[in-house]
Amino acid sequence: MDTATVIITAFGGALSATLGVLVGGMVTRRVQERHWLRDKQLRAYEELFSQYARFMMMLRQAHLSRTPVDVDWGAWSVSLTSASLVAPLAVARAIDAFGRAVSVFLDAVSTRDPVANPVDEEILTEASRPAAAAHLALLNTIRRSMGRSLEDLPFYLGGTLGRHPEGTEFPRDEPPSLAVPDGEAPERLNRAG
Repeated sequence: MDTATVIITAFGGALSATLGVLVGGMVTRRVQERHWLRDKQLRAYEELFSQYARFMMMLRQAHLSRTPVDVDWGAWSVSLTSASLVAPLAVARAIDAFGRAVSVFLDAVSTRDPVANPVDEEILTEASRPAAAAHLALLNTIRRSMGRSLEDLPFYLGGTLGRHPEGTEFPRDEPPSLAVPDGEAPERLNRAG
């Protein structure tokens, strides 16, 4: 083997190794960035839903019990902005629709003094209907953005309160049966045993 062949072979091997390290580094960095973004998204979405549930419960309870309420609207605004900063476009649009739907509730409820001029349960429930529907739409848009393995939910847990069908799988007056469907009973027994 002559010297030129040895040099070309060595150079080719070194070039291949260098390219492998560069490509591997880029792939690793991209994966780390995706994980970092996913973590930020989840925290922002959790805070958004937390703030929403908090003020919905506070306002509802204050009006029904005729007690004063002090809601931190700055925290709600920050949670909307923070979630939209890290959200993909479809989720950001759903956050915007959710915020507009929540405004319907706030226009009906937060402008009234819960002690001197409270809103009754019927108005609270009716005013929360658009927010309930938008809540479920946002929840499912977020789930779809997290991966194809997460199916849309026909219901939500927490957040919107009231006796309306939006976001519930069963009418509020008819609690779901706790009985195990026939097809699932043997499977559950086998897992338990």
